[in-house]
Amino acid sequence: MDSQIESQKRRGPGQEDLISDRTGSLGCVGSFIVIISGIFAILLCPITIWFCLKIVQEYERAVIFRLGRITDRKAKGPGIFFVLPCTDSFVKVDLRTVSFDIPPQEILTKDSVTVCVDGVVYFRVSDPIASVANVSNADFSTRLLAQTTLRNVLGTKNLAELLSDREGIAHSMQTNLDEATDSWGIKVERVEIKDVKLPTQLQRAMAAEAEAAREARAKVIAAEGEMNASRALKEASLVIAESPSALQLRYLQTLNTIAAEKNSTIIFPLPMDVLSPFLRK
Repeated sequence: MDSQIESQKRRGPGQEDLISDRTGSLGCVGSFIVIISGIFAILLCPITIWFCLKIVQEYERAVIFRLGRITDRKAKGPGIFFVLPCTDSFVKVDLRTVSFDIPPQEILTKDSVTVCVDGVVYFRVSDPIASVANVSNADFSTRLLAQTTLRNVLGTKNLAELLSDREGIAHSMQTNLDEATDSWGIKVERVEIKDVKLPTQLQRAMAAEAEAAREARAKVIAAEGEMNASRALKEASLVIAESPSALQLRYLQTLNTIAAEKNSTIIFPLPMDVLSPFLRK
C-alpha cells in the first residue's frame, strides 16, 4: 500500500487524469448492463456463484475491468473478491521481486575500447493498475529498457572507470531505470554489473603493462638494497680501520662459519707480509 501511495505521488498530473478517465462512470447503457448482469447473478446464484468468486494469492493483486473500464483505483486482493459474470474481467499481477540477466552487450567506451558487459536487474511491480493500463508488457519492456540503459550509461565511461567504479555505474543505471519505469508502475530495486570481458589483445597488453610495472618496482627495491648495503659496508670499513684487531676477529668468525657449514674445506691463513718480497720481484 505504501509503495502504491509513493508511486502515485511521483506521477504527474497528466497520469492522474488518465487513471481518473479509466475509472470514470460507465454511462447509462453501461450501468443498465451491469444491473441486468447483477440481477441474473442473484437469480442464478447456485450456478453463478462459482463464476463470481475469485481468489488471488498473498503476493498477487487483481485489476478488474468492468465493460472495459477499471472499476477502482486500488487493485483487489489478496484473498476472495467478487466479479460480475459477462461484464467483468480481471488481470492478475505478481508483486514479487523479479530478477533477470541483461544479455552481454558489445559496448564502445568513451576512450574507444570495445568491451562486452552483462549485468542483472531486480525489480517488482509497485502499482498493479499502472503496470496493466500504461504498458502492454511491463516485464518485457523493462528488460529491453535495461539493455539500452546499460549501453547509454557505459558509453559515457572510459575503461578505467568501468573497471574500478562498478558500484557507481550500477547506481546510475538503477536511478535511470527507476525514473523511466515509474509511469509503468515498476520499481527497480537493484542493478549489478556481473562481468566485463575485454578483448584478448587488450588483456595481453594490460598483463604486459602490469608485469613491467612489477619489474620496475623490483629493480628499484634491489637498487635501494644495494645502496643501503654499500653504506653499511662503508661504515664497517671505517670501524675496522680504527681498530685493526677487529679485522682478525672478523676473520676468525668467518672461519668458524665456514667450518660449521663445510667441514671438508681447509683454509690456511697466509699473512700478507710473507708474500710482500715476492710481490716486489
